[in-house]
This record gives sequence, C-alpha cells and structure tokens, in this order.
Amino acid sequence: MSILPFLLIFSLIGCCIELDISVPSFPDMAHYFGVSGGVIQLTIAYNALGFCLSSLFYGPLSESYGRRNVMIAGNAILVIGAIGCVFAPSIPFLLVSRFIQGIGASTSAVVTFAMIADTYKGGQAIRFIGIMNSILTILMAIAPVIGSFINEAVGWRGNYSIVAMCCLASWILMFFFLPETKANCEPFSFKKVRQDYGKLLSSGKFINASLVPSLLCSGYICFVTCASFLYMETFSLPIITYSLHQSSIVGAFSIISILSGKIINRFGTTECLTKGIYFSLGGVVGFVVVSLISPNSPYLITSCMIIFASGFAICYPAIFASSLEIFPEIKGTASSAIMSMRFFLCSALIGSASYLYNGQPIMVAIPVLCAVVLAFIFTRSILKSGQFSKSTAKAA
Repeated sequence: MSILPFLLIFSLIGCCIELDISVPSFPDMAHYFGVSGGVIQLTIAYNALGFCLSSLFYGPLSESYGRRNVMIAGNAILVIGAIGCVFAPSIPFLLVSRFIQGIGASTSAVVTFAMIADTYKGGQAIRFIGIMNSILTILMAIAPVIGSFINEAVGWRGNYSIVAMCCLASWILMFFFLPETKANCEPFSFKKVRQDYGKLLSSGKFINASLVPSLLCSGYICFVTCASFLYMETFSLPIITYSLHQSSIVGAFSIISILSGKIINRFGTTECLTKGIYFSLGGVVGFVVVSLISPNSPYLITSCMIIFASGFAICYPAIFASSLEIFPEIKGTASSAIMSMRFFLCSALIGSASYLYNGQPIMVAIPVLCAVVLAFIFTRSILKSGQFSKSTAKAA
C-alpha cells in the first residue's frame, strides 16, 4: 500500500489545478469566443454541475464493483473531457467538454476519500487529509502563476493542455498500480442505494458536518471564478500581478493546511471549528465592507480573502474526516453525498454570481457572504449539539 498515498494525491492534481490554472485565461477566452465574462464563468458552473450529478453514483458503485474499477473508468471520462477542452472550436463545445470533465473529475474526489477512509482511521485520516490538502494547495497556489505564463506564451488552450496531460498521466499510473482497498464488495442494489441515501439525508448530524466545508468551498470557488475579471478588468492589473494575488490567497490556505494536524491536536476540534468559522466570516465581512467603502482596493480585498482562506483551512480537515465516520459502513455513499452536495452548491452559487456580476467587487462579495453565513449557522448548530467532543479532537 506504500504507493497508495502518491496515487491518491496524483489522481486529484488534474481536478484541483484545472480551476486555478485556467482562470487567468478567462478574459482572453471571452475575447477569443466573442462572449461576455459571465458566459466564460459558466465553464465552471457546467463543470460543477457534471461533478454534482455524477458524484451521486460513484460512491455506491465503488461499494459494489470496487474502488479501483470505478476510479479507472471515471478517470477515463475525465481524460476525454479534458482533451475536448483543449480542442474546443466553440463555446457550446467547450461547455459540453467541461460538463464531461466534471463527470469524470468527481470520481477521484469521491472515491479517493472513500479509499482514505478504508485505509486510515481517526487521527491518521485527519493527518493524511491535512497533508494531502497542503500538497494540493501548494500546487493550486502556484497554478495561477504558471497559468499566467502559459497564457502569455501559447494562449488559453495551453492551460487546458497541461490539465489534460496531468489527467492522462494519472490514469496510466492508476491503471497499472492502483490497489483495491474495498475488502468486501456487495451486489449493486438500487433499493440499498436509496436506503443508504435516505439514512444519510435524514441525519442532521451528517447534514451539518457535510454542509459546513461544502459551503466554505463554494464561497471560495465563487470568488476565484470572478476574480480574474475583477482584478484584471475592474482593477486593471496585469495578469501576473493578478495571479500573485490569487496565489497568496491559496498559499494562506496551504500553510494552514500543512499545520492543521498540529493545530487540531493542540487546541481540539471544537476550538478549531469555533476559531476557524469566525476567521472565515470575519474575512468575508471585511470583503463586503471594503467593497462598499473602498471598491478599488485590490490589496485590501486580497487581505480579507487571506483571512477567509485561513479560517477555511482550520475548519476543513477535521470536520470533513469526521463526516465520513458518522456512517462508517457506507463511506463510499457518504463521500458521494458530500461531493454531490458540495458541487451542487458550487454550481448554484457560481451561476448566480455569473448572472449578477457587473464588474463591481460587491457583486462578488454578496454571494460569498451568503455561503459563509450559512456555514456559520450550521457550525453553530454543530457546536451547540456537542457533536465534536474534546476527547475525540485530542485523539486526532
């Protein structure tokens, strides 16, 4: 199993960098296809919609047909969609390719975490998720800079080409080396799938633990989707300067993720959730205030989003790992439900932001604030219920 951590992390690289590496190209893509920025932002919404719909199936399928088989089949779809983006001759073709890419990308996002839950337990799982997040977010932090240079050198198709090559390399490695982690597969049954989803969706404990990271993630992706137009068009910043702003936000998330295991072990899950959600909310409220009183201040907006990202990184590892342990007998289906919920929220929030966006910072800040306020409400519900005890947290 020593190769498993590398394969799981590598399988997520294409999914994680495709947003951050491609957004610097959004203004050029809008000019190339002769469409508005809102239409280009829909490439993220379509991707998230494909992700949301397909996520519902990969977990249950992996319970019945094995994690490995589902990973290989789903990532083949991801490669097809990624290649389609490279050669897209029109906006409709690009949107369809992004939708297909989302269908395939959800495989790794769902099954990888089910494989982690199969292999690692308790604090070990939390530490691995923290390490994985730190590695992936370091790549995400440098992705905008890389994407900016690629866009300057060869144009927007170059960024999609990098993603396609990463996806293809990952699929080849999985085909030859990915082990099976599901010990006992059960026959596929629609009745059981329906019952499992009913169990998950009727559990307030599971819904609360799933919604908090999903809403925070949706708020972050919504900001990133609009940020290239905001920084490069509204603030008239060069593409490299914009990429450094975005990298600093992702970099803050990365640094805290690297330290998350030690932070949780030192202060406990309850304290980290409390501090993390207040940091996130404070950062976004600051974003709203800056947008109203000083709307042409990119450095203040970036500072506010760094605070938000830091709080997000404190909350994420512990609460996400815990959500998969609420129903340990159906981890695959639980992972499916979480990811589908997350990207449904992403798709809805991005679609709303794309419709509302008029080039002003406040129209980016409002959708992000809505997501974080809801996350705050659900976090308070979790803390009030005593769902995370200090003893459990210290075990991490």
